[in-house]
Amino acid sequence: MRKVWMVLFALALGSFGLAQSLVWWTTENQPKRMEVQRQIAAEFTAKTGIKVEVVPVEENQLSERITAAFAAGQLPDVIFHPLDYTVGWAAQGILDTEAATEVVRELGENTFAKGALELASYEGNYTAVPTDGWTQLIVYRKDLFKQKSLYPPKTFAAVLAGIEAFHNPPKMYGFVVATDPSQTYFQQVFEHIALANGVRLVDANGNITLNTPAMVHTLQFYKKLAEASPPGNLYWKQSRELYLAGKALQIVWSPFILDELAGLRDSVPVTAFGNPTSDELAKRTGFLAKLAGPDNPSGASYAQISYMGITVDADTANAKKFVKFLLTDGYLEWLSVAPEGKFPVRRGTPDDPQKFVNGWAKLPVGVDRKRPLGDIYPPEVIKTILEGLDVADRWGFRAGYGELVGKLYGEKTIPKIVRRYLDGELTAEQAAAEMQKAVEALK
Repeated sequence: MRKVWMVLFALALGSFGLAQSLVWWTTENQPKRMEVQRQIAAEFTAKTGIKVEVVPVEENQLSERITAAFAAGQLPDVIFHPLDYTVGWAAQGILDTEAATEVVRELGENTFAKGALELASYEGNYTAVPTDGWTQLIVYRKDLFKQKSLYPPKTFAAVLAGIEAFHNPPKMYGFVVATDPSQTYFQQVFEHIALANGVRLVDANGNITLNTPAMVHTLQFYKKLAEASPPGNLYWKQSRELYLAGKALQIVWSPFILDELAGLRDSVPVTAFGNPTSDELAKRTGFLAKLAGPDNPSGASYAQISYMGITVDADTANAKKFVKFLLTDGYLEWLSVAPEGKFPVRRGTPDDPQKFVNGWAKLPVGVDRKRPLGDIYPPEVIKTILEGLDVADRWGFRAGYGELVGKLYGEKTIPKIVRRYLDGELTAEQAAAEMQKAVEALK
């Protein structure tokens, strides 16, 4: 009913000749990124006559602000937001899933990465329209693996073979894994490895499923990674520093490391081969989006996807026009905000299936120096990373438990228990049982 009144109100305003307008909330609130978004909005206005107010919002305040706006009946028309919120907001009645589904189908479902759509599925619709994303990567020294004729680290066994062949601290660590339980990075890395071994957070009936043999095996593998890492509490900073220094064989990182490996950021120097501006380390690095454990030979990839949501208070017709514009005429401009981390989840158009992939690969990345990703990395690397979005997965989201995952990330429940296991306070079996109990309490 509230949408009907909003539409009637909008029509009444239109009858008085007032300009149509939309409000777009975005968490891409850095000044340079805001410039790009305001330019996209201006281009849309020039084309349609519909004004767009671009409102920056801190991501850590987004949930609270949306809840308050919903209660007041003053939601923005469009919200740019991460996967973490989208299914929960749909369940709460904040997002117009029918409008989002119409946009996806009008643009062409087959033009989107399959995984990005599946993660946003809810009651037969899509909660929001995927805009961009990234897959977490196994980053490894492919030159050293080839030197010993080792298989790429696509499986737990291959990862361990690399450690066995090259672990020689402090000159070379076989792996640098997350061990600091205060860091979200720990949850991301552990979830990635658990997914790879087939560990699910919940089953089809909504039951927590962490106290399993697959989880025990995952914990045992993770401990071997920790034993091949430096001592202390480690997170993304140490893994990146040691890899860029040539002292780590394998790490887990997001694609945001792609420009850094090529020596394009002075604040993050590559010291492995003397010249900090060289792309030598990039050339010697391999990337894998998919990892497989012994309990899940098909493997899995971990992804973070972002979406444009159309709200229940929106001027639906015009909001749909804007989201469609952003995913077509404005799409490459949108991806240019941060090409190394904004991978195109819409690959192209029905007439040109690779249009946006090809255009994205030519976008410059870097800070102090800029180069297109396609000039730094061969096509097979780009293909590997993009294909990870087709099989992208996360704990709980497909089963509709995104809100529970949000609690896990907020409270660091899993990392705290894993750390106790790594410190010898718990056995792997006890740790799996503790996880089961703790997550059931959160549910």
